[in-house]
Amino acid sequence: MWGGRFAGAPAAIMAEINSSIAVDKRFWREDIAASRAHVAMLGTQGIISAADAEAIRSGLDRIEAEYAAQGVTEDPALEDIHMHVEHRLTELIGPAAGRLHTARSRNDQVATDFRLWVRRAVDEIGNALADLQRVLVIRAEEHAASVMPGFTHLQSAQPVTLGHHLMAYYEMLRRDGRRFADARARMNESPLGAAALAGTGFPIDRHAAAAALGFDRPAANSLDAVSDRDFALDFLMAATQCSLHLSRLAEEIVIWASQPFGFVALPDDYSTGSSIMPQKRNPDAAELVRGHSGRISGAMLSLLVTLKGLPLAYSKDLQDDKPPVFEAYDLLILSLRAMTGMIEAARFDTGRMRAAAEAGFATATDLADWLVREAGVPFREAHHITGRAVKLAESSGVQLAELPLDGLRQIDARIDERVYDVLSVDASVASRTPATAALRPPTCWRRSRPPGTRSVFPAKRGSARPRPISAACA
Repeated sequence: MWGGRFAGAPAAIMAEINSSIAVDKRFWREDIAASRAHVAMLGTQGIISAADAEAIRSGLDRIEAEYAAQGVTEDPALEDIHMHVEHRLTELIGPAAGRLHTARSRNDQVATDFRLWVRRAVDEIGNALADLQRVLVIRAEEHAASVMPGFTHLQSAQPVTLGHHLMAYYEMLRRDGRRFADARARMNESPLGAAALAGTGFPIDRHAAAAALGFDRPAANSLDAVSDRDFALDFLMAATQCSLHLSRLAEEIVIWASQPFGFVALPDDYSTGSSIMPQKRNPDAAELVRGHSGRISGAMLSLLVTLKGLPLAYSKDLQDDKPPVFEAYDLLILSLRAMTGMIEAARFDTGRMRAAAEAGFATATDLADWLVREAGVPFREAHHITGRAVKLAESSGVQLAELPLDGLRQIDARIDERVYDVLSVDASVASRTPATAALRPPTCWRRSRPPGTRSVFPAKRGSARPRPISAACA
C-alpha cells in the first residue's frame, strides 16, 4: 500500500500497534456502501471507464455476500477494513480494483464509514427507545390510579400514582430521543471527496456521492471533514445522558425490589439467585444496567481526552476513536432492551405501595393548602400548624386522616370537618389531576392514533431494518 517510500517492512510491534482490523471490521457494510457510491460517481464522471466501474461494483457485491455469510477474516498485515476490502477486490477482479481508490484517501474513507455506522446506530437506538417508551406508557396507563408515595430525599413526600411516576421516565427518554435526533441531523454531511485533507484535482461530484449515501450535503471544509469527530462525541454525550436516565430507573427497581420496600417483583427470567443463599432473588439485570452507565460515561471521556490536543488534519490517534463508540453502543442497546423487558414483566405490589403512601404523613401539604384555601391562613403559618398536627399524629401512632377533629381544633380552631376531604391519599392525588395531565403521551406515540398519523414504533419487535429517528415524535 505504501511500500514504495519504504525500503523495509515495519517491525512486528509496529505492525501490531498499527493494525485496527479487529475493531474497524465492524463497519464492513458501511465501507462497501461508501465504495459503491464512490465508484458509481467515478464512472458517471468519466474518471474511470464504465467497464472498470462495473467490474468494481460486481466485485463489491461479491465481497458483501461473502462477509454477510462468513464474516471478515482478519489479516493484521492488511491493517484495516478498507485494505481488506480492496485486497479481496483485487483477488476477484485483478488490477482494475486499484482504480477504486482514485480521488479518495483512507482519511475521508474512514470518516465516511464511521459517520454511516454512527448514523445507523442512532436509528437503532431510536427504535429501542421507542420500545421502552411504549412499554412505559402501557404500564403507566395500567397503573394510572395506583397510589404510591412520591419521594424527596428518599423520604415519603406526597402521594402520587405509579403511572405518573413511570411517565417521568418517559419524559427523560423523550428528551434522549431528541438529543439523538439532533445528533443525527448534525452528522449527516458527507466527508467523501475531502481525500487526505485538501480535496482532489479530479472532477468528482461530491453531491452525487453524498446523495447516494443518504447524506444531506457534502461537508463544507475538507480539513474539517477528515478530522472532525464531533458526530462521535454527540453520539456519546446523548448515550451518556440516556444511560444516566436508565441508571436512575434501574436504581429505583433495585430499591423497590428490596424486602423493606417490596414495591415490585421481577420474574425469574429477569432475576438471578445466589450460589450460597437459596432464598435470594437478585435484580441483577437492573444492577447491570446501572453499572453500564459508568462504562458509557467513561467511553465519552475517553474520546474527549483523545481529541483535545489534535492539530488539523488527520492524526493516527483517531484510530482510537471507534472502540469507545462501539462499546457505548453495545452497552446502551443492551441496557435499553433489558430495561424494556424488566418494565414489561415487572409485577407491582400496589397494595404495598398504597400502604407506604398512607403511612408517611404524605398528605401534610394538603392540610397546609386547605388552611390557606379554606381558612385564609398565610402559608407559612399553615406550614407551622400542619407541623404540629403531624407531631400529634406521630405521638398518637395514627395517620393525619385518623386524628379526631377535637384534636385538630385544639391545634387551630379554624379547622373544621371539611378538612377530612383532603387528608386521604386518594383525595390528595385527585386534587392534583391537572398536574398529571402529562400522563398521556403525545399523539404520535399513542397506540390508537388518528387517521393519517404515522407511528414511530417498529412494525414488529426485532425488526432488522432501522428507521431514521424522528425529531418530531421523539
